Amino acid sequence: MRERSGIMTLIMNKLNTAERVQIIAALVEGNSVNSVCRMTGRSIHTVLKLLVDAGTACKAFHDAKVRNLKTKRLQADEIWNFCYAKEKNVPAEFKGQFGYGDCWTWVGIDADSKLIISYLTTSTRDGGHAHEFMRDIAGRLANRVQVTTDGLNAYWDAVCNVFSCNVDFAQLIKIYGPDYAGEGKYSPAECVGIKVKTRTGDPDPAHISTSFVERSNLTMRMNMRRFTRLTNGFSKKVENMQHAVALNFFHYNFCRLHKTLRVTPAMEAGLTDHVWEIENLVELLD
Repeated sequence: MRERSGIMTLIMNKLNTAERVQIIAALVEGNSVNSVCRMTGRSIHTVLKLLVDAGTACKAFHDAKVRNLKTKRLQADEIWNFCYAKEKNVPAEFKGQFGYGDCWTWVGIDADSKLIISYLTTSTRDGGHAHEFMRDIAGRLANRVQVTTDGLNAYWDAVCNVFSCNVDFAQLIKIYGPDYAGEGKYSPAECVGIKVKTRTGDPDPAHISTSFVERSNLTMRMNMRRFTRLTNGFSKKVENMQHAVALNFFHYNFCRLHKTLRVTPAMEAGLTDHVWEIENLVELLD
């Protein structure tokens, strides 16, 4: 009797295509998991399981299909958030473990097609992770590119080593003024200037910029509740955050029309000839 009851519960909890589409559509529009549960009437375990399944499928598709890109200009940056608890509040037994405290998501974007080429979530911004990130990008490109990053020192060795200096690489270093942050002030110090450092090759000064990748960071914070600042919607498990990132970038690349391009980034990059619907994303799960 108990076994039969378990089977019946599994059947009743199985989502049909329309229900999957409803949940995924809510997730990619910036709703938290709890709000999606309230909107759809589904349990948190059902929503999280679908997030894991969708994120896994999206990452596999990205790894397989986002290849042989004709990218000419690449911009790279990192975006901060935290998992489980802020770094200062992480219990002693979890200190230094990935998934507890600070997290950084590295993002590489094609400045022309606005395609997200590569992404990587790590606990630190060190040289090892910078090399891993750049190796993944290099494996997806078909020709020489111009690369612009922020002033993070780890990029210098990573880009030069991975591309064997066969790249036009510059770093855009922001100069900040005095920090007058007082009680109740949240904004960072004002950027009062920039300094450009050419690292290798002959990058075009007109295209030394990180504007597009920084704009994509804003899109991430708007479309994923886990990245929204000053809320309680942060990730409790780093695995769920990674799946949310994979789902978000798939939707951004293949499903969402870019207002400037009037097509999706994947269409502009020549990876597909049509706008993907969320129903097509759901088909990947099967």
